[in-house]
Order: sequence, then structure tokens, then C-alpha cells
Amino acid sequence: MADGKRVLITGVAGQIGGVVREALVGEHDVSGIDIRKADGFESTVADMTNLEAIQPAFEGIDTVVDLANSPQGNLPWHAAYRNNIPAIYNALEAAKRAGVKRIIFASSNRASENYELDQPYANICAGDYTGLEPGKFPMITPDMPVRPSGPYGIAKAMGEAAGRYFSDRHGLSVICLRFGTVRPDSKPANVRHFATIFSHRDLAHLVERCVVAPDSLRFATFFGVSNNTWRFWDISNAQALVGFDPQDNMETYREG
Repeated sequence: MADGKRVLITGVAGQIGGVVREALVGEHDVSGIDIRKADGFESTVADMTNLEAIQPAFEGIDTVVDLANSPQGNLPWHAAYRNNIPAIYNALEAAKRAGVKRIIFASSNRASENYELDQPYANICAGDYTGLEPGKFPMITPDMPVRPSGPYGIAKAMGEAAGRYFSDRHGLSVICLRFGTVRPDSKPANVRHFATIFSHRDLAHLVERCVVAPDSLRFATFFGVSNNTWRFWDISNAQALVGFDPQDNMETYREG
């Protein structure tokens, strides 16, 4: 572990926290923080909305993987306002105070989900591929304006903006990951998922590539999605900048 990083995972007790923890332990010195205990992993128990309570967990850390939030996509505004937005800001502020070098922020495809009101994305999400060829239509790119689909996505878009500020003004390296659909079994449960699933294996790979990315990468926003035939999010910048190479394709589970 001589070349490993000291990595703090916020939200370590959650589904994605477990995936990331398993991927990084062994190669890096991993610690965690969550509002509840993580099964089988010693971590700090504290509320991310309380800056002073979480600050000690950030001391001596090289890289933070910030996963802490209420994960419901249909989160009401009052919950996003009281929990998710303060949690995002506090992670950045605590990192700045502690001299952390990089924060990897778990954003969401919901920061841009309303592009799916447009064609051809609406049809792809409905499972109608008439007249389309995979990879032959314009992709949704990370540099397009945000189009959040609700309070959860608004909070994620605000987190990306805050990350840009902390990068520009306070020298943090900030990488925002717009995760696609993450399911416990990494398998599609509806037709949209054939395009949007982000498997556990591919998620762990992207986070690991961001942890070890060069210090010269000061700010970036990447879409996190598996190598699905009908994906419509552009991952070319993640491929070029950190070597993201997703392996899984949801067509494996297509019946017929």
C-alpha cells in the first residue's frame, strides 16, 4: 500500500459505499463516515449536515469519495434543501479545511435527466429503437447545460457547481461522476435500464481510475454508465482523461 492513497468514503454504509469500499480496500488506506454504522467496517458515525462533527474524519486524507446523501430520486425539495445540499457543501468545506487534494463527488444522471424528454432519448428510454443505430445519434455530453428532473437532480447540479467553485478558488481537484442507474443486482428491471444501468463492476472501476488520476486533473464531470449498446451518455472524456473502460452491456439480459 506504499503507493496507495488515504481515502475517505462518505456514505460508506450505503449500497454504493459498499461497492466502492470493496474496490479500494487493499490498494488504498480506506476510512469511512456515515450517519449509521457500516456492516463489517469500522467507520465514523456522524451527520454530514454537521460540519464540525465530520471535520475530524477528513484530517490526513488525500482523496474523498463523497457518496453521502438521501438517495431517493423522487426526493422532495425540503429534504434536498435540509440534507443533500448541506451534506455536499460540508464535504467540500471539510476537505478544504483539512488540505485534502481531491474530492470525487457522486453526482447523478438526474442532473441532466430532462434531456430524456427529447428525441431520440425519449424513444430509447421507452425501448423503441425504430430508425436508430447504436452510437449513430448525438450523445448527451457532460458539457451540455444541466437539465435536472427534480429536487434530487437540482441538488446534484448545485453540488457540481460548488465543486467547480472549490476547484477554482481553493485548489481542490474535483471530479463529478454522474452515475447512471445503480441496482443491487446490476441488471435491468425496465426498458430504460438497458441504456442507463451502471454495473457495480464498472462503477468501482471508474471510481478507482479517478482516485489514481494525475494531480493535473483539476476539474471534470464524467457520466458513469456501463458499455450498453443503447447508452446515450457520452463517456469519451472519462475514457481519455482517466482511462475509463466499462465492460458490462445490458444486452446480455435481453430476452429473445
